[in-house]
Amino acid sequence: MQKALSVTSLNEQIKSLLESTFLHVYIEGEVSRVTYHNSGHLYFTIKDENSSISCVMFRGNNAKMKFRLEEGMSVFIHGSISVYIPRGSYQLNCVSIEPSGSGALALAYEQLKKRLEDMGYFSVEKKKKIPKFIKKIALVTSETSAALQDMIRVANKRWPLLSIVVVDTVVQGESSSFSIVNGIKKADLLEVDVIVVARGGGSIEDLWGFNEERVAHAIFEAKTPVVSAVGHEIDFVISDFVADLRAPTPSAAMEMILPDKNEFLIWIDEKMDEFKRTFLGHLAKKEHSLSNLEKEFQRYSFEHKFHNLNKDIEFLKKSFNLKLTQILDLKRESIKSLEDELDFSFKNHIVKKETSLNSLLNSLKSRNPVLGLNDYFAQTVKDGKKVKLSELKNGDVFELQSKESSLKAEVL
Repeated sequence: MQKALSVTSLNEQIKSLLESTFLHVYIEGEVSRVTYHNSGHLYFTIKDENSSISCVMFRGNNAKMKFRLEEGMSVFIHGSISVYIPRGSYQLNCVSIEPSGSGALALAYEQLKKRLEDMGYFSVEKKKKIPKFIKKIALVTSETSAALQDMIRVANKRWPLLSIVVVDTVVQGESSSFSIVNGIKKADLLEVDVIVVARGGGSIEDLWGFNEERVAHAIFEAKTPVVSAVGHEIDFVISDFVADLRAPTPSAAMEMILPDKNEFLIWIDEKMDEFKRTFLGHLAKKEHSLSNLEKEFQRYSFEHKFHNLNKDIEFLKKSFNLKLTQILDLKRESIKSLEDELDFSFKNHIVKKETSLNSLLNSLKSRNPVLGLNDYFAQTVKDGKKVKLSELKNGDVFELQSKESSLKAEVL
């Protein structure tokens, strides 16, 4: 009678048989039930239309994966069959996994890009502004690279005032992402104005360190503005999208962020001319204002008031003199008119009086009885004085005088 095997013995024989028979397998299938465990192991199921098999990828191999497995993804798997004796189950122990239809690196790139974009790492609103005038810069790159020499050459040509700090960094290979992260963190503590993460051109594998998620986190969390200058113009890496500025090449980064000293000197000349024009214009305005204030001051000063009063007095004097002259002229004319009128009236009056007198004389002559008797009349004179006849007394001696003769006589 055949001896019975224990369950464990049977499972051990099955394990030995399967693992030795299927030591290297290469299969294609569709991924489902993906689980990333906290331990770092990856569990999933690979299936086709008719069957499925459980798969595991342990932490060591999983850490080398460039992309993440997703439900429904078609993949190629290199691995071996392993048996878990306590449960009597077998599974595919995965060594490497490649996506079907596209390369692992390309898929990993697109997956990480989408994930970071969904997290807001590419948001324009979160990008820091590059200073216009940079005094100090940190270059996170290999100190033996040609890219570093190109950047220094361009910097010295464009902006000699720049202070450059080189943070020596491994920019290629499996450990490059850790070195790049450490370089960014170190540069962020140097109190520089800008950090430039740079590397020359290469294959996608050469540039892969700049596509790692840890590098994206370091750039996003840096307090200093970061410029990504990796590869050639056609190369795009994850750091380009996360950085505050993407430059097509390392030397182009220097040209983009540093001012041209010649252009700046021209700008200074233009600003000096503008300042001169503005200053002279401002000075002219102030001189005009000062002139107006001076005129205003003079207008309200005592001297100006005295001068105006003096002018008013002179004007009044002239007006008075003119008025007085006019009045005097009018009075003179009036006096002359009165004089002429008076003279005329006087002469007229004299003429009238003379006429009246002559008329009276003529009338007198015509009425004087003596006039007709001149030859028969004489005047009585006593003691050399004319006397009336009635005044003579008896015995008075007097004279009778006529035109032609005189005669002494005595009153009897």
